[in-house]
Amino acid sequence: MRVAERIELDASTDRELRILAKRRRVQARVQQRARVILLAAEGWRNKDIAVQVELDRRQVALWRRRFIEGGIQAFQDASRPGRTPSVTPELEARIVNTTLHETPLAATHWSTRTLAAHLGLSATTIRRVWARNGLKPHLRETFKLSRDPRFVDKLHDIVGLYLNPPEHALVFSCDEKSQIQALDRTQPGLPLKPGRAGTMTHDYKRNGTTTLFAALNVLDGTVISMCQPQHRHEEWLQFLRLIERKTPKRLTVHLIVDNYATHKHPEVQRWLAKHPRFVMHFTPTSASWLNMVERFFRDISERRIKRDSFASVAELQRAI
Repeated sequence: MRVAERIELDASTDRELRILAKRRRVQARVQQRARVILLAAEGWRNKDIAVQVELDRRQVALWRRRFIEGGIQAFQDASRPGRTPSVTPELEARIVNTTLHETPLAATHWSTRTLAAHLGLSATTIRRVWARNGLKPHLRETFKLSRDPRFVDKLHDIVGLYLNPPEHALVFSCDEKSQIQALDRTQPGLPLKPGRAGTMTHDYKRNGTTTLFAALNVLDGTVISMCQPQHRHEEWLQFLRLIERKTPKRLTVHLIVDNYATHKHPEVQRWLAKHPRFVMHFTPTSASWLNMVERFFRDISERRIKRDSFASVAELQRAI
């Protein structure tokens, strides 16, 4: 009868094995091997250890022997040679360089297939190299730098209102979302169900437009709003009067607005002169991202308007 060789552990090795057997970030197979050796040191037989750690008895014998010969370092699997990679560093550099610094004939950017044909490689190879190097030629991000000479001053003014608003005052982020279309689908869609997305026709019928005027209270997120068929200075004045009626007369009202000409119309300037508690703060040019109400417009568009159907402007306004 074959008897497994006895294993004796010193205090340091025992402690290290117990850490490996319990630590969460250790690979499961390494934890399993550490448990094999700990049970072997307690005098367990290989067949009993195999049942306890859910291994074959021959595997238990293998790791017992490897531990005796190489210690804990033997727990790591030996590296395997594998096949020679088909994409050499030189070839990968060529793919990346071509993607970054050349363009295909009669096109603005490469696809995996066009670049593969150009270099005599497979589209799969191109896709893998692009993924490793974070290259996405089909995507293009947009940007616009503000050229406002007073950009820094206006930025500090508006951010200061957000972070440290004045006492006894209200701060509103205001803007218009113009030309919201009441679109009605030409045929009824199918509802969402397991295994199938909801459907809607790609074509639609236009039933008119409306403009949403909104003033977002930056303190509590409440919104003063109204819908109008146009967004001229007349409608903007109506909206200012609505804010006037809906806010306590004892409080100063700070309005953050963009540089749309309607907001600076002479009639608007005369009304503001008669209502000194209204203070206007203009965002820098090409910096609408500073206006918090734009996030509200984004949310109402994505969550309520874009995927719905409206048979009339009145129905659209009720949804808003």
